[in-house]
Amino acid sequence: MTGRIIKQISNDYTVLSDSMQYVCKARGKFRNMKVSPLVGDIVEFDSENNYILKIEKRKNELVRPQVANTDQAILITSVKDPDFSTNLLDKLLTVIEYNSIKPVIIFTKMDLLKEEEKEQIESYIAYYKKIGYACFYNTEIDAIKNIFKDKISVFTGQSGAGKSTLLNHLDLDLQIKTAEISKALGRGKHTTRHTELLSMLGGMVADTPGFSSMDLTTIPAPAIRDSFADFNLYRDMCKYKDCMHDKEDDCCIKEKVKEGSILPSRYENYLKFIHERKY
Repeated sequence: MTGRIIKQISNDYTVLSDSMQYVCKARGKFRNMKVSPLVGDIVEFDSENNYILKIEKRKNELVRPQVANTDQAILITSVKDPDFSTNLLDKLLTVIEYNSIKPVIIFTKMDLLKEEEKEQIESYIAYYKKIGYACFYNTEIDAIKNIFKDKISVFTGQSGAGKSTLLNHLDLDLQIKTAEISKALGRGKHTTRHTELLSMLGGMVADTPGFSSMDLTTIPAPAIRDSFADFNLYRDMCKYKDCMHDKEDDCCIKEKVKEGSILPSRYENYLKFIHERKY
């Protein structure tokens, strides 16, 4: 039979197949192959003896949280308390793009901004939309509810950005389930090794502390460059085929920054990321 792993506790893997759940063990061959099944994996399993026999090829794999085959990452981005950070947002976008996951940016706490602050944030939001990112305000509940159907999602964002509040508005039952699981496991904030996919709004959401692995040093510098969607709009116009948009002459990306077609903060963050990767 074929199914998807929706929960892992220690060496027990719960596999969902045709609305039925099976608690399985992994065959010893996986240990010899140095491969571990992950929540989100599509697997072939023996439903009589409750053994996982084969793991299908993954489209992506995250380290923290340990989830495979994620479709989208929901970036909860506060604009005030904590303040909006282009560096954090661009770093998250880089990691998510590198893992072939669709980012969805949700901006929270717009009501805390003064009018001039609001105008600046709205200009940032307009730019991220222009380069192809799905962006929402956290007050657009009905629109946000529509993005989960048939998708596996993971939430991430700064501490205090409003993840729990948003989840409460989206699906109160999900919060109840999460609280019950945490209580049963004696879960600390970021200590559990337990991961589970919970049903929500026609899709599944990873019950994890969030997307906490943001180490860019493991991502090759060209992959960091290629994760910048706005750069990709103009890269064929650069003098050099593999231009890194850093020290090269006649770089089209630098020109686009100067003329305002590319947001300066995006380029500044890009330089920080590739230098962080290098040094």
